[in-house]
Amino acid sequence: MVDDDLHELAEAFGVSTSYRGAGQERLPVDRPVVRAVLEQFGLDTSSAAAVRGELAEVRRRRCAGVLPETVVLSGRQAVDLPRAGVVHCEGGQEIPVSGRARADRLPFGVHRLETEDQRVLLLVTPRGVPTPLPAWGWTVQLHALRSGRSWGMGDFGDLSSFVGWCGELGAGAVLLNPVHAVTPVSPVERSPHSPSSRQFLNPLYLRVEDTAAYRHAPAEIREVVDELRPSGGELVDHDETWQAKLAALELLWSHASPPDEPPRPELARFATFCALAERHGADWRRWPARLRHPDSPAVAEQAARLAPRVAFHAWLQRLCAEQVAKARDSADLAVGLIGDLAAGVAPSGADAWASQDVLALGTTIGAPPGEDWGVPPWRPDRLAAAGFAPFRDVLRGVLRHADGIRVGHVAGLWRQWWIPRGEPPQRGTYVRYDAEAMLGVLALEAHRAGAVVVGEDPGEVEPEVTRALHDRGMLSSAALWSRRGCRPLPPDRWPAQAVATLSAHDLPTATGFLRAEHVRVRAELGLLELPAGQERARARLDRDELVDLLLAEGLVDEDAGEQEVVVAMHELLARTPCRLLLVAPEDLLGEARQAGFPGSAGEYPNWRIPLPVPLEELRDAPVVRVAVQPLRRARPPLG
Repeated sequence: MVDDDLHELAEAFGVSTSYRGAGQERLPVDRPVVRAVLEQFGLDTSSAAAVRGELAEVRRRRCAGVLPETVVLSGRQAVDLPRAGVVHCEGGQEIPVSGRARADRLPFGVHRLETEDQRVLLLVTPRGVPTPLPAWGWTVQLHALRSGRSWGMGDFGDLSSFVGWCGELGAGAVLLNPVHAVTPVSPVERSPHSPSSRQFLNPLYLRVEDTAAYRHAPAEIREVVDELRPSGGELVDHDETWQAKLAALELLWSHASPPDEPPRPELARFATFCALAERHGADWRRWPARLRHPDSPAVAEQAARLAPRVAFHAWLQRLCAEQVAKARDSADLAVGLIGDLAAGVAPSGADAWASQDVLALGTTIGAPPGEDWGVPPWRPDRLAAAGFAPFRDVLRGVLRHADGIRVGHVAGLWRQWWIPRGEPPQRGTYVRYDAEAMLGVLALEAHRAGAVVVGEDPGEVEPEVTRALHDRGMLSSAALWSRRGCRPLPPDRWPAQAVATLSAHDLPTATGFLRAEHVRVRAELGLLELPAGQERARARLDRDELVDLLLAEGLVDEDAGEQEVVVAMHELLARTPCRLLLVAPEDLLGEARQAGFPGSAGEYPNWRIPLPVPLEELRDAPVVRVAVQPLRRARPPLG
C-alpha cells in the first residue's frame, strides 16, 4: 500500500501509483515497485523519514518561483518571467524580453534565456509539421531484401535498387526498418529494435563492392575481397556476414587514402566506443571501471592509443552515409525514404555508455502485463535538464539519412512502463513525460530536416496520443489487424491522417494470419495465453471476420483462394482514406513467417528470415503487379 507522502513524491516525479488495466479497471502499484522506480531518480525512499525529507525538498523548489532548466514553447505559448532578461538565439540575435517570453515573437530554435540570476534553455518549436502528400509505397525489412549481389543479407546497394524500382512502379514512399548501429563485436545483435546507437548506421548493411576503396584497390586486392563473400543459407547469418565484411573492409582500409578531416565529436565518441568494445567486450558495464564513463581521462588516453582503429570505425560510418544517400537519390519519390526510430537502445551499447547520466539504467521499458523490451528509459527530469539534447540527437541520427521518420512506440512520448531490474514485466509502473515538450522537439527537428513524421500507434494507444499527432500534422498508424484482435474496420472508418498497413514486423504476415501460423508458433514456444484449442478458434474467428468484410465489400467470392484473399486485402487498403498506403513484400510473396516474434529468443529465427525470392524475382512477380494496381489508382503518382 502506498501512503500519502510516497504518493505525493511519486506524483511530483510522474511516477504512477495506480493505472488502468486492459479492462479499464484501476490497478494499484505495489509499494516496493514505486520505491524502486523513485530510486532511479536518485531519491531516498528507504524510510518514512527519508520520503518526508525528499518531499520537503520538492515543496521548497516549488515555492522558490524559479524557471525550470529548460522551457519548450510553440505557437502562442509563453513563459512568465520573474525578471527581465535577454534571449540569446542560436542564430546570433539577442532579443530583450520582459514580463513574458512569447514563442510567436521568437525564431524557431534552441536558445539561451538569461535573466539577472538565472540561465535556462529556451526551445521554440513549430506547432506542427506539413502533412505529406497522399501516396502509396512499401515497408521493408532490409536484412530480408537479398539479391544476387548481397553478402548473405540485404544491404544498402539492394535498398538503392529497390527504391529505384519502387519509383518506376509509381510508389511514393518506402518505410525502412531501423538501420541503427550495432556494437561491432560477435555475436552481433540481430534485432534492429535493440541497437547500440540510434545516432549512427549499421555497417552490416554496407555493400563492399560499392565503396570507392574497392573500386580503386589493386586487382589482386579486389580478388581477395571477392573470395571473402559468404555463400549464404536459408536464414540470414548476421555473424557470418559481419566477419566476412569486416575482413574485406579492413583489407580495403589498409590500402585506402585516409580521410581529409577528423570526425565530428559525436562520431569520434561512437568510434571510440567501437574500438574499446573490440578490446574489452561488447558490454561497457563490464569494462574496467576507469573506462565506463566516456568523459574519463582513461578513455581519452585509450582513444589516442587506439587512434587507427577509431579512424577505421569512423570511416565505416562515412561509407554507410554515402550508400544511404545514394539510395535516397535513386528515385524521385513524392514522400521519400522514411526511417524508423527504434523505441530504445541496448543498455550495453554505445548510446547507453555516452548518455548513461540521462538513462534509468536500473529499469527497462515494456508493456503490461507481459512485455519487457530490454531497453532502458530516459529519466524525464535529466532529459529536460539537458535541453532534450539526447532526444534531439537520435532524431537527427535518423533524419540525417531520411526524408521522414517513424517514431517507434510513439506513446512513449507521453508515458513509459518502467520495470525495475529483477522484476517480471507485470511488476512495473508508468512514468510520465512532458509530451508537449517531446512533441515540440520532434516537430523542431522534423522542421529543420523538411521531414514527415509518423507515430507508431497501431490502434493500441490512448485517444489523446492520436489526436495530438493529428493536431500537429503528424500521421498515426492503422493496421488491418493488431495485437488486441480488434475486428477489422470497413475502409470508410479508417482514419485519414494515418499510414495504412496490413500488419507490422511483430505481427502475422498476410499468409501467416490466414493460416494461423502465429498460433502454431506460439504453441511450439509455450507462449499461448489461452489453451491451444481456444487460441485456434479465436484465430479462425479473426480470419472469418476478415473474409466476411472482404465479401461485404465485394472484393472476393465465396470460393476465393488464399492468394486472391491477400490481393483483396490490399484492395481494401486502397479504399481507405489513409494518407499513406504501405505494402510489405512478405505479404505479397506468401511468406507465412513474421520477421520477429515477441517473447521468443533463440527458439525462433527472429530477424533472420529472408524474402522467399531474391530482389530480382520480386520485381517480376505477377502477384506484385496485380496487387499494387488498386493502390496506384487510389494514390496515382504525381506528375
